[in-house]
Amino acid sequence: MVARNAFLNELEDALTHGTADRRAKTLRRVTDLFVFGSSHFSGDHVALFDGVFQHLLADVETSARAVLAERLKGVANAPAGVIRTLAFDDSIGVAGPILSTSERLDNVTLVEAARTKSQDHLMAISRRLTLVETVTDVLVERGNRDVALSVARNAGAKISETGYLRLVKRSEDDAELAQSVGSRSEISRHHFLKLLTTASKAVRLALQEAHPEMALDVREAVAQAATAVQARAAIASRDYGAARALVKSLRDANRLSEIELDEFASAGKFEETAVALAVMCTLPLEAVERAMVMDREEAILIVAKAIGLSWAATRSVLNLCAGKAGIGPDRLERCRSLYHNMKRDIALQVVRHQREKR
Repeated sequence: MVARNAFLNELEDALTHGTADRRAKTLRRVTDLFVFGSSHFSGDHVALFDGVFQHLLADVETSARAVLAERLKGVANAPAGVIRTLAFDDSIGVAGPILSTSERLDNVTLVEAARTKSQDHLMAISRRLTLVETVTDVLVERGNRDVALSVARNAGAKISETGYLRLVKRSEDDAELAQSVGSRSEISRHHFLKLLTTASKAVRLALQEAHPEMALDVREAVAQAATAVQARAAIASRDYGAARALVKSLRDANRLSEIELDEFASAGKFEETAVALAVMCTLPLEAVERAMVMDREEAILIVAKAIGLSWAATRSVLNLCAGKAGIGPDRLERCRSLYHNMKRDIALQVVRHQREKR
């Protein structure tokens, strides 16, 4: 009892007017007390420790906060308040252990941290044993190349359709990222095929080893890459003069809308459809026509979503791009699902990035 009272007196004195060194020393003692007895504490006890930790953290050195984070990161019932405080610490030495390990952080908090903290903080989050789609969406959107690569290599990370769209796009000029994304066990066939169309021979071989069941798809991708030159030649041979004049007249008369675009596509008017899409999305015509000629469905869906087209009009464009045979029902359903799940703000960001590249 004497020892307990002495400690309480020391704690009260440290909280009231202790120096930084004294507060750090008391923080270590409180941490020892909590960690050794945590499995026996009730919710009220944990809440009491939470308040004490928060008071003691004020004005202590970064090294003391880092020690606390390291001690609490694996404690199942660590105080939620101090865990959040540590997770949002500007020092990655403090926040890192919590962000990458602590199970006391909920997904809402992880999303908030991913949206507001540094790239080092995002990297720590990307290394968690499991990650839900709402978290990886932010990591892939805001994270740098190393963060994206860490997410792609994390087998416990769930990646949404939107997340895959971003990763596949970022993989176009990054062989290491392409291989990591393509090697994921759950990657869908259409994303896998998209990766193959821009992958190097070495990456294709590596992806074939990761997914032997898709060996035929790899060979088809090689054939598609070989015909890409022909597609580009087809683009160059088209005459867009009349289509440009028609679309310009519609725009000048404030009559260029989804209705006209849908009519162009439904009537099989490739040039008019391509020019209308380019004007409505403020993209170079060559970027739009390349996506249409090469039947790049994801790119077409991104353009349509950025414009804000209905699914009906988007479907007309897809059918036009597919040629006389049209688009198959399974393929169409996949596109419909992808289109409805796609966020318009992300599509706008992708289009904006395409503008800035030119």
